[in-house]
Amino acid sequence: MRKIWKHYIAADWGEQKHDPHLFPGKSSDELLEKFPPTIMVEAEFDFYITEATRFAGRLRRAGRLLELVIIPGSPHGVAFIPGVKGCKLHWEVMDTIAREYIHGDF
Repeated sequence: MRKIWKHYIAADWGEQKHDPHLFPGKSSDELLEKFPPTIMVEAEFDFYITEATRFAGRLRRAGRLLELVIIPGSPHGVAFIPGVKGCKLHWEVMDTIAREYIHGDF
């Protein structure tokens, strides 16, 4: 995971590895309380599932988590792999989120 962060996100890993603007999971509880209401969608077999559920728990304790949706039986990147179990469900969830929380008609 650190290689991914270093390669794609942080230009200076040593300087930026604790920056909550780049890595929200490293945010203080005080900063989390200032987050907007948040909805998280995660795949059950995503390699980030542990970090995602921990972060969701912190957001919940800060009063900022609206929903945590875990797409059952699905791998990382499920939204972009048509035909893989969970892809259609992922987009149905995203459509519901848009309708329920954003009030859009997609």
